[in-house]
Amino acid sequence: MYGTPRHPSNPQESMNTEQKIISPEQIARPGGKVVFTNGCFDIIHPGHVDYLERARSMGSCLVVGLNSDASVRRLKGALRPVNDQQSRARVLAALACVDFVIIFDEDTPLELIRKVSPDVLVKGGDWSVDRIVGREVVEAAGGTVCSIPLLAGYSTTGTVERIVAMHQRGGNG
Repeated sequence: MYGTPRHPSNPQESMNTEQKIISPEQIARPGGKVVFTNGCFDIIHPGHVDYLERARSMGSCLVVGLNSDASVRRLKGALRPVNDQQSRARVLAALACVDFVIIFDEDTPLELIRKVSPDVLVKGGDWSVDRIVGREVVEAAGGTVCSIPLLAGYSTTGTVERIVAMHQRGGNG
């Protein structure tokens, strides 16, 4: 089961990070407005944090679908992910704005969206609403789908490229 979503107004009701990482089979819809987003979240940066905080502000519970290592490799290539799925899930779960993390192995989160049945489906501004996977499912159930602007200047690819360039120049970080 999801358990009870945390409420930022009551910090005593916090969950440890391992309790926030659940399987699709543990899904039981909590009360309140459920927001869902998904992604690889390979190297967490301020753009991710800003995006996730804004997504969470759209409801009372934020569920993050996290692409598995195999899924990331199929989508991004053999050199990704940089961080394994358990590490990525743990970092996401440690963010106050994230209520639950569910790792999925498919290339798209469509089946997970069907199971979660969110009230709000959110993706970053690099996705137009008509291209967001799961849009039809959420809208058919009366939910809303939105694309929110990304914080400029941040991307995992850009971070990886800067690290590689630093090492090629002989920098030690």
